[in-house]
Amino acid sequence: MTTLTVTARGQVTFRKDVLQHLGIKPGEKIELDLLPDGRAALKAARPAGSMAGFVGLLAGRTAKVASIDEINEATAMGWAGRK
Repeated sequence: MTTLTVTARGQVTFRKDVLQHLGIKPGEKIELDLLPDGRAALKAARPAGSMAGFVGLLAGRTAKVASIDEINEATAMGWAGRK
């Protein structure tokens, strides 16, 4: 068990090994859920993905540019289980 000290301003500094265990890097956020009996659950906050972020992942991966019709056709075939 790790014991942390609360400063006069109500702040707590987490040790490096605790942050590594939680998978938290500098600049990232932490979620704290308050539980019954004065307990709390702490975990790394994982941002929800966005469509813009997803499209950004694909940028520059191919030289082919698809039309809206080609994209719609590929999407329909994928949902139908065809490739």
